[in-house]
Amino acid sequence: MSKGKVCLAYSGGLDTSVILAWLLEQGYEVIAFLANIGQEEDFEEAEKKALAIGATKFVVVDVRKEFVEKVCTSLARPVIAQAQIKVAEENGCFAVSHGCTGKGNDQVRFELSFYALKPDVVVIAPWRDPEFFQRFAGRKDLLDYAASKNIPVAQTKAKPWSTDENLAHISFEADKPETFSVVFEKGLPVKLILDDSKKEITDPVELFIEANSLARRNGVGRIDIVENRFIGIKSRGCYETPGLTILRNTHVDLEGLTLDREVRAIRDQFVTPTWAKILYNGSVTILGRSSDTEKLYDETESSMDELTGFSPEDTSGFIAVQAIRIKKYGEAAREKGKPLDL
Repeated sequence: MSKGKVCLAYSGGLDTSVILAWLLEQGYEVIAFLANIGQEEDFEEAEKKALAIGATKFVVVDVRKEFVEKVCTSLARPVIAQAQIKVAEENGCFAVSHGCTGKGNDQVRFELSFYALKPDVVVIAPWRDPEFFQRFAGRKDLLDYAASKNIPVAQTKAKPWSTDENLAHISFEADKPETFSVVFEKGLPVKLILDDSKKEITDPVELFIEANSLARRNGVGRIDIVENRFIGIKSRGCYETPGLTILRNTHVDLEGLTLDREVRAIRDQFVTPTWAKILYNGSVTILGRSSDTEKLYDETESSMDELTGFSPEDTSGFIAVQAIRIKKYGEAAREKGKPLDL
């Protein structure tokens, strides 16, 4: 006997395909919902896969207009959540489900949106269910399960990662970049290492001269603006601050690695990291970061393949507390006959 209908946010990828099969194993009837947010997707193939796994129904909703007009680059999740709640209600689903990891931000974005739009909705989050995450400890287990169920997936054990695409994403073909590293101590750049020549510069003046040269020939640090002057007139200004632009960008990004969020405003103290950078046609791209002093970042804490630091179950309580005010806001809106919109 079915436990009821669940509307699953389905992408056709590894995680949600396994979750679809797992929900069926748990006794749920599943409506697979896929949002078109501008990604290059074979929707017919995704439908075939979902139905082959066992979904009762497959629904695609085009939310590109809402995405561009209401949200754009800030968040696609509320747009998807709104469409998913609508599909769930239209198909008599008592619950919604998603494939977000129990350690990430998307689970919060989805679920707070769900609760705002439908305060009494039931959310099934497999990656926070011990029965699920203890069975599937990571991508390897997901791939093994998919193979046992004959579920076709693009990922392999060598390349298990997935992609997230929408209208806001842009790709381009790169030219040959210039790469280098900057070493900081106590917030100050003390060494510039040129990767191509293996040259190391430690003199502060020479370091800034070389940083200026690197950035200038790559078009970094140029702005063209219309500004307001103190005397009340507007003026067009064209400015170039090449070396300082890349040094500032590297330092600001390092703060995310070395500083707790509550003390990040302190900024320029206690930073002793090595910085890898890349320059390409007017842009500065961070290649990597490391530090001899910070201990705040631990890659295992955010890894899907390891359970360290905290249990995914803990996140359920966090979301429940965060949702209290949002549910009340959603309930008040419904009582007034004006359900929330984006």
